[in-house]
Amino acid sequence: MEKKKVYVTLQNGKVFQGYRFGASGNVSGELIFSTSMVGYIEALTNPCNYGKILVQTFPLIGNYGMINKDVESDKAWTTAYIVREICETPSNFRCEGELDEYLKAQGVVGVFGIDTRELTKILREEGIMNARISSRKLKEDELKALATFSIENATQVTAPTQKAVYGNENADYAVALWNFGAKNSEIKALVEQGYRVISMPATTTAEEMLALDVDGIVISDGAGNPKDNGTAVEEIKKVIGKKPVFGIGLGHLLLALAFGCDTKKQKYGHCGANQPVKCLQVGKVYVSAQNHTYEVVKDSVKCGEILFVNVNDGSCEGIDYPDHKAFGVQFAPEACSIGNPENPLYKKFFTLMKKEKDNA
Repeated sequence: MEKKKVYVTLQNGKVFQGYRFGASGNVSGELIFSTSMVGYIEALTNPCNYGKILVQTFPLIGNYGMINKDVESDKAWTTAYIVREICETPSNFRCEGELDEYLKAQGVVGVFGIDTRELTKILREEGIMNARISSRKLKEDELKALATFSIENATQVTAPTQKAVYGNENADYAVALWNFGAKNSEIKALVEQGYRVISMPATTTAEEMLALDVDGIVISDGAGNPKDNGTAVEEIKKVIGKKPVFGIGLGHLLLALAFGCDTKKQKYGHCGANQPVKCLQVGKVYVSAQNHTYEVVKDSVKCGEILFVNVNDGSCEGIDYPDHKAFGVQFAPEACSIGNPENPLYKKFFTLMKKEKDNA
């Protein structure tokens, strides 16, 4: 691979020199890091990473190439991808192409040869910040402009705009997925529970959602600041108590806002496959996969009961609203050591739907 110099300039003025791979171009984004040792395909195609420049802490990336069945959506959503070392000769029986080729086709800028360990330390100490990838070092006025960058219209860009149906049409239970940018694995996990899943756009009204006459509603994960979805939060308020509701990721945050809780941006986010969460009801700790930069403010939880907390920083990872047939979790239930299909979170949702159906 020909080495073309490129510069990664952080909002704080720190500059890293690396080399290009993937698509060419100069881009700005919100710089975050992921601690996952594997799963770069899933990370690149996760709608949650819209507007993000993703730093991979594991040093060698691309060794198993690209595998179409592992993608989480039909395109890559990351603005750019930074790695320590790129593997140019992937070897895996499922490999269908090289990472470099995929990023070129998707228009995602890649950078390798960066000290990702040092870069991650900066983010852990100073927090999430903006960054610019460019062919030259930034001038002073460009550095000032970088500070004003923000991720906008995340839901409008990433969420599907059309209704879609998955699973067996003769299933005993039907679930509506309020889709704010759900991953493929999120939908697949619901189908594997035996449900008929009706995916509805993020702009769906409560009236339209309830008119589906489903047994339960799942509010999906997605990208961006939950407070940017004020209209959706108002619609979610209208379905609370009328159907069992399960919020996942962004859906958990939106559900919390609907219950009057507050949310805030985290210092450096939880992005990776090794996040420990403790269930306060049973006292067990589970290892979870997460990809978010916002959290529910614990002290603002008045209506519900905190269900999970992050073992590392004590942040809220889930809330139960037992009086309203609703609950939410911040992490990905389909990618957690809780297990599947015997996952107690899906069992909890099923129990709520069964009780509702039996009492109808």
